[in-house]
Amino acid sequence: MGFLSASRIAEKWGVSERSVRNYCAQGRVPGAFLTGKTWNIPEDAAKPGRLKSRMGKASPLLERLRDEKASRVSGGIYHKVQVELTYNSNRIEGSRLSLDQTRLIFETLSFGIEGEPVRVDDIVETANHFRAIDYVLDNAESPITQGMIKDLHGILKSSTSDASKDWFAVGDYKRVPNEVDGRETTSPEEVAGEIERLLKSYGTSLRQDIDDIVDFHVAFERIHPFQDGNGRVGRLVMFKECLRCGVVPFIIYDDMKALYYRGLKEWDREKGYLTDTCLAAQDRFKAMLDYFRISY
Repeated sequence: MGFLSASRIAEKWGVSERSVRNYCAQGRVPGAFLTGKTWNIPEDAAKPGRLKSRMGKASPLLERLRDEKASRVSGGIYHKVQVELTYNSNRIEGSRLSLDQTRLIFETLSFGIEGEPVRVDDIVETANHFRAIDYVLDNAESPITQGMIKDLHGILKSSTSDASKDWFAVGDYKRVPNEVDGRETTSPEEVAGEIERLLKSYGTSLRQDIDDIVDFHVAFERIHPFQDGNGRVGRLVMFKECLRCGVVPFIIYDDMKALYYRGLKEWDREKGYLTDTCLAAQDRFKAMLDYFRISY
């Protein structure tokens, strides 16, 4: 019997090399073994099936997040997720707030100015993003709907300067065509239908895995249903879907921004760019779960 490298198997299975290495490390590829840091995989190995999700029971992470949210525990995983997810997701979209400023807003509902002036919208959208995460936790086990997507946008953009613009629809789909990274997006008239088709193709199964969730995210961002806030809403939906399906969630950190954008742009040619970025982000989140002693 011959053996192939992880990169060759990745081509054969149509997944990223990182996914293949994860399958092997989890013991899900019979006969695979390491030589140094290189996986040797039987050439006739079959791609592992999806792991079964927990059915009818919230994950230990979701239970902890909800418990700490209800009791307003300081310094726990809920606190950490609120600050880290909000800071990084807003920062990717151009917020100038520091991590410490973001933390201060969450902890004290106050703000300290350090150095250069800060945009009011950055402060408002930070407070709004905290509420959007709470909405995600409250609705984590429900399937995605158009109403839920619009609710997240409405929470995020409420009371911002955009909300005062006649042509800007807060909590509703865009009215004016827009582009992302030079790419044309779905026209305003077709957004509702495209989102509905996306939701139907994605389905409501609890067996969605990280590949399905990332694939949904790419399709959502290419539709670009809102005038602004698409990236943040999309990343909140990814986090929610991970919680719903029993997948370890992840935060796209600001230092991953270039890799994240490259992955979105190159998805059709090489899915591994974005998948590997998300898996690396997932590894960081697992380290956070290990610290707080939460099983996954």
